[in-house]
Amino acid sequence: MPSALIIVESPTKVKTIKKYLGPEFEVKASVGHVKDLPKSKLGIDIENNFEPIYEVISEKKKVISDLKKSAKKADTIYLAPDPDREGEAIAWHVASEIGGGKKIYRVLFNDLTKRTVIAAINNPLELNVNKYEAQQTRRILDRLVGYQISPILWKKVQRGLSAGRVQSVAVRIICDREADIRAFVSEEYWNITALLEGKEPPPFEARLTKIGSKKLDLASETQTQEVLTELKGAPFVVKKVEKKEIKRSPAPPFTTSKLQQEASRKLRFSAKKTMSVAQRLYEGISLGEEGPVGLITYMRTDSVRIAAEALEEARTYIEKVYGKEFLPAKARVFKSSKSSQDAHEAIRPTATTYPPQQIKPYLKGDEIRLYQLIWNRFIACQMNPAVFDQTGFDIEAGRCRFHAQGSIMKFPGFSAVYTESTDKEDNDSEEMAGKILPDVSEGDELRLISLDPQQSFTQPPPRFSEATLVKELEEKGIGRPSTYAAIISTIQNRKYVNLEKGRFHPTDLGAIVNDLLVENFPSIMDVKFTASMEDRLDMIEEGKLTRHKTLEDFYTPFKSELEKADEEMRDIKREETPTDLTCDKCKSSMVIKWGKNGKFLACSNYPDCKNTGNIAQDENGVISKAEAQSTDIFCDACGKNMVIKEG
Repeated sequence: MPSALIIVESPTKVKTIKKYLGPEFEVKASVGHVKDLPKSKLGIDIENNFEPIYEVISEKKKVISDLKKSAKKADTIYLAPDPDREGEAIAWHVASEIGGGKKIYRVLFNDLTKRTVIAAINNPLELNVNKYEAQQTRRILDRLVGYQISPILWKKVQRGLSAGRVQSVAVRIICDREADIRAFVSEEYWNITALLEGKEPPPFEARLTKIGSKKLDLASETQTQEVLTELKGAPFVVKKVEKKEIKRSPAPPFTTSKLQQEASRKLRFSAKKTMSVAQRLYEGISLGEEGPVGLITYMRTDSVRIAAEALEEARTYIEKVYGKEFLPAKARVFKSSKSSQDAHEAIRPTATTYPPQQIKPYLKGDEIRLYQLIWNRFIACQMNPAVFDQTGFDIEAGRCRFHAQGSIMKFPGFSAVYTESTDKEDNDSEEMAGKILPDVSEGDELRLISLDPQQSFTQPPPRFSEATLVKELEEKGIGRPSTYAAIISTIQNRKYVNLEKGRFHPTDLGAIVNDLLVENFPSIMDVKFTASMEDRLDMIEEGKLTRHKTLEDFYTPFKSELEKADEEMRDIKREETPTDLTCDKCKSSMVIKWGKNGKFLACSNYPDCKNTGNIAQDENGVISKAEAQSTDIFCDACGKNMVIKEG
């Protein structure tokens, strides 16, 4: 009969862990959270130090019952949900339901290999009260904000809307970017490229960089033509030749946010999909007769730290597969950022004995693609730099100065395995990379083959992609890597933003809700305030701050904002925005109103005239009445076709 019970989070983990342990261990799953705040009410006793009122999730009552039966038969209980705040909360809630005086320990699995599982069981820990307090504080904060702001939005805009302590700030970031784009005024500018030839081939391009002592600033075609006329009669003379060796080092192994960004750019995965696939790779994939194997380390981390044994494995693999010339003298050690908790390792393969091509038959398409990405990044991070010979020429033509640059790869190094993608890969330095320049000497006169003027216009800041939004959230300290996927999914599910051609656009609903929240809840919607709250949660986990103090400091000003907003927030349901359009029934002016399905046109002579219509808006923001979309459904009253209307 089993003498020890191990409780993990997911049924998949059960299979992976069972094969490493003897018959004295029973392994069961909680299947996620077993307790939570009630859905139908606030669930927080504000007057009693913000005490949360948890209840067993209805669909988990049978799970709890089964766990209690297993716990009664065991001498020792090991709680092994994920090694993060949410996992700690699950452990505490399970313990509160099945304790019964048994010895209860916490075990943490950074990966699900035999070595790690057995080591964790042999070195169990106590439940981490500080980590649990940090999770509870976040949960209570989110509940206080969401459950108390949302009803005000229902009253002032429409039912079913939600606000969130972090999600609303993410929407604000997208709305602020949209405002920047709309306010942007594009300006014309010109570049000039010269095609030149030295004594030896090949011909090469050089770009105009200066006129006299000033940086290039050609704002019109007229100015550009004047410079072109001047250049056509000028000798092009090499003034400076610079040759140097450039080394490019590999990127560190993946953190959660970097994995989400790279998977978005390279694989077109959403953050949610990336985390879902990574979870499967972590929990274990069945590799035929070998059974389930945890293929990667824990995927929620902000650390770039690598275990010593993993470094040695990687170095052995690199020397064997790629050769000694690809292996640095010492293992690369990367420093985590100052804000990193460094609680877990970087995301990496659990063993080099599972190269992607070898296990590909056992993995689904998305699994092998993400595993290959993680594998390549990890192996590359322990390889020698890529080495380039870079050449640059400065060329004078009268008072104009041109620059040409080219580089040739001497040694691929880590780039033989992996190169990091960027958000904008068409910058000037990339344009020049890989171009071969001829041998020239200072003082050589070059032959001008042609001059190519190019007209361009300054561009507004780009809308956020999933990758750049994750990057922005991380840089501003909004949320934590483990929450980015949920944030991005939530703001789309709430219809506050749309993802169009890979870029986020705020919806009309998102823009209105954002405006109202910024006007009425300035602290909640302040990016720096939200980031500082994340820092306070970290301090609670470190034992430097208490849950009660944090909640008290937050709630006093928040309560004042709530009371004021309930009285003073604009009532969007009652607002009317004038237009230049005329009602086609009574000739009164049409106005824009807000209904349960969004904006619509209505006659200002309501209720005498009840004419309404859908809104059409062109790219310049000009509003017109959209043609009604007819359906095949007939009206019961008059027999005519029904039409689709919004609002």
